[in-house]
Amino acid sequence: MGRSLEQSLLDEWLARLANKRNVFSTVLCVEDQEQSLSLVSSGGEMQTEDRYFLASVTKLYVTAVLLKLRAEQRIGLDDPIGRYLSKEIMAGLHMMENRDYTEEITVKQLMSNTSGIPDYFSGDVFSDLIAGHDQAWSLDKTLNAARRQKPKFKPGQRNKAQYSDTNYRLLGQMIENIKGESIQNVFKEYIFDKLNLTQTYFFDDPEDTSPVPFYYKKKRLDLPLYMASIGTEGGIVSTARETMIFLRSFFNGDLFPVSDLDELQRQWNFLWAPGPFFYGIGISRQPLSPFGLRRGLIGHWGQSGAFAFHHPESGLYFTGTVNQAVGQSAAVQAMTRIIRQYGREKKALRLHADAP
Repeated sequence: MGRSLEQSLLDEWLARLANKRNVFSTVLCVEDQEQSLSLVSSGGEMQTEDRYFLASVTKLYVTAVLLKLRAEQRIGLDDPIGRYLSKEIMAGLHMMENRDYTEEITVKQLMSNTSGIPDYFSGDVFSDLIAGHDQAWSLDKTLNAARRQKPKFKPGQRNKAQYSDTNYRLLGQMIENIKGESIQNVFKEYIFDKLNLTQTYFFDDPEDTSPVPFYYKKKRLDLPLYMASIGTEGGIVSTARETMIFLRSFFNGDLFPVSDLDELQRQWNFLWAPGPFFYGIGISRQPLSPFGLRRGLIGHWGQSGAFAFHHPESGLYFTGTVNQAVGQSAAVQAMTRIIRQYGREKKALRLHADAP
């Protein structure tokens, strides 16, 4: 069977990971269902307790808050979004074939990226950011950019989905409107304080230099103005350990009714970009091979290289980052390697227990 899955082996693997594929700093935390396995290791220019940008892993936190608000009967996922947004925000968000479909869009369609609202981030915005042109993107600026694009499908059109960060900016505004508080205070109440996450927060101060920087290939991206402006699109900062606390709570029913998990995974839509992966309702599925498209990791990626996933087949949970905008394949390989090692060890233990 070889070496056991223990701290020294994970340290060795993370050190190797940080020496290839333009990964300059990385951290990975892995736990099993019973927490009999609980390891965290780092490589390159990173320590295990360093803070990093979660980017779109933030969307899992948004999903948790929305489900908690539903449990409190303050929102319905099938409600039209106009119930929670001003007319100024709603105006012309989804214009298609000379018709405004915005009033037909539901909360669930924003969460599942089936609203048809264009993604402001794709195209020139991403290109400008990786070129080093840091700038803040207010909600108004974001929505105006989305309005200038043409929707690709009608809201809720069957088997149609487009990953759109615009959706989650709108969800953030809805949460603030429902609670009458800043997004920072809402998430502090519903998640950060509830789980005693002392190193987790919304990045809103461009002078804050505590999060580890991330890269696009070999280029370090310093984008404090942008990261401080995106909120529920991808603005949370955390550590691998604290993200693990959140991830387990997400899947174990500590933040919202655990029965809601089935609803989130009832319908999966395939996305080529920024994937390829599948998207449910506020949650994604990452297959580990072309032969297992209906299985794999359940959770979310971040464009910064962050990840937070549960692997139901093995019972393992993974959190961490490779701090690389194009580093998802390296992260997948690391998680796959751990899953295989863990599986071999469990199989060996079963064989040993069954031996006469």
